[in-house]
Amino acid sequence: MGSGLLTVAVRGPGCSVLWHQAISASAHAPQYADLSSHGLAFFVSASRDAFAAALPGQFLGLFNGTSAVGNRSAGGVFAVEFDTLFNAEFHDPNSNHVGVDVNSLTSVKAADAGYHDDGTGQFRNLSLISRKAMQVWVDYDGGSTEVTVAMAPLGTARPKKPLLQASVDLSGVAPGAAYVGFASATGILFSRHFVLGWSFALDVPAPPPNISSLPPLPPAWPKPRPRTLEIVLPIASATLVFAVAVAAYAMARRRAKYAELREEWEAAFGPHRFSYKDLFHATKGFDEDNLLGTGGFGSVYRGVLRKSAMDVAVKRVSHKSRQGMKEFVAEVASIGRLRHRNLVQLLGYCRRKGELLLVYDYMPNGSLDKYLYDDGGRRPLSWPQRLHVVRGVASGLLYLHEDWEHVVIHRDVKASNVLLDGEMNGRLGDFGLARLATPSTDVFAFGAFLLEVACGRRPIEQDDEHGGGRVVLVDWVTEQWSKGSLMNAADARIPGGFDPDEISLALKLGLLCSHPLPSTRPTMRQVTQYLDGDVALPDLSPAYLSFASLERMYNSREFNHNAISYVSSASAGAISDISGGR
Repeated sequence: MGSGLLTVAVRGPGCSVLWHQAISASAHAPQYADLSSHGLAFFVSASRDAFAAALPGQFLGLFNGTSAVGNRSAGGVFAVEFDTLFNAEFHDPNSNHVGVDVNSLTSVKAADAGYHDDGTGQFRNLSLISRKAMQVWVDYDGGSTEVTVAMAPLGTARPKKPLLQASVDLSGVAPGAAYVGFASATGILFSRHFVLGWSFALDVPAPPPNISSLPPLPPAWPKPRPRTLEIVLPIASATLVFAVAVAAYAMARRRAKYAELREEWEAAFGPHRFSYKDLFHATKGFDEDNLLGTGGFGSVYRGVLRKSAMDVAVKRVSHKSRQGMKEFVAEVASIGRLRHRNLVQLLGYCRRKGELLLVYDYMPNGSLDKYLYDDGGRRPLSWPQRLHVVRGVASGLLYLHEDWEHVVIHRDVKASNVLLDGEMNGRLGDFGLARLATPSTDVFAFGAFLLEVACGRRPIEQDDEHGGGRVVLVDWVTEQWSKGSLMNAADARIPGGFDPDEISLALKLGLLCSHPLPSTRPTMRQVTQYLDGDVALPDLSPAYLSFASLERMYNSREFNHNAISYVSSASAGAISDISGGR
């Protein structure tokens, strides 16, 4: 500020301020007209000890580089800064601004230096290094705890519209007696800040200074400026500002690129949280070359974590609503504690605005349905391989239903949700996180899955040969059984043939698990005993599943729910949730 007047008024209860009036000016004007130091500040503090550790330069002689206030136990600091250099560290808006500071040089509120013309309402800029005299008014209302700052050229009436207003409670800064004054970090070479006069008052408007009695500005520096310096310094200054601006822009873009959505309640789930930056690099920026599958649920990408070199699958799911998110993340953390060789391990999650990312173990051999329906030219699995996968899925469901600390219902058991690891072991993935379901629901779905594997057919198919109607696999297998031709239901494409007793067991067990009455279905523990040959399957007759029973089953809510879950896998060209592996 080339020169200035400061008028201060403090109103309201609870203020007892020690103050004085002064008129001062430095001995010389600056040598360089377009360069400046960091400016000056008007301050209020309860104690001089608050400035014991203050530093010059960008800290304006008020604060230091290690803490917001030099000696916080000595009391706080309130200041109105007139800053003439941009400093990204303190989030300065520019190199010519006024800010209200409380215990920090990161302003509570800041505005470009200037004023609003009362006649036109137009905002007019004022340069704080112009060497033109200007006046500043600072008012504090203790009742509303509001600071008002206005400024205008010297001799101009106080503008009706203030430059800025900020809510500040000075009772927390100076609860009793306080010191007021000015602080600056100006060196002689670049000094251009002069307080020509100021007035101060409590509970009444501050008296206007006598402008005619103000001292003149100091004379200009007598030594002529070197021509080289006149050219180099502006360029260097502009280059520095440009470099800082570019760095700030690059940093802001980088933060936006990897920005996450975090809330305080997520601290309890810290071990299960992945950083978006790590997942972004793991998937090479979610590159299309790493895409494993896509569908209504979102997209799944293969990735390699840089720190551990671990293969993962990252599922991106949109979430536009925050409702229920805390409960969902709690479920994710709970499911993440499941440990079984036939379950796909859920490793953790990450949240962004409008997006949820789930991280799983990667299954290199993809989903089972690709091997059952010959999608993509894969060779069908042999019967021993299929039976091994079926037993693995049954073991995983038994763990969820009975062997873990809580009962977990998968709710979406089907071939497209069974993943094959590097040794062709079957692993269940995509937990439904269902609450309103029972284990018998999973048993029903397992029965349909068992028929899928044994027959090589989808649970619901279109019958193009007989009018295009729907063919339900359970219905079709039951019909074959009633005709005495159950073996005709077995997949004829199974390489190397199959054991008739084992395939008969699988088909009958699939029908038993799909019985319309939940109480008639076996438990998963019984299922594993049947599959392992430890217990003989009950002697059933085709009449055990009558067509009337099937009709009731088709009309039941449970059947419709499971049938709907198979529609996507039955549609031509459908891509499973983790196509290509997870």
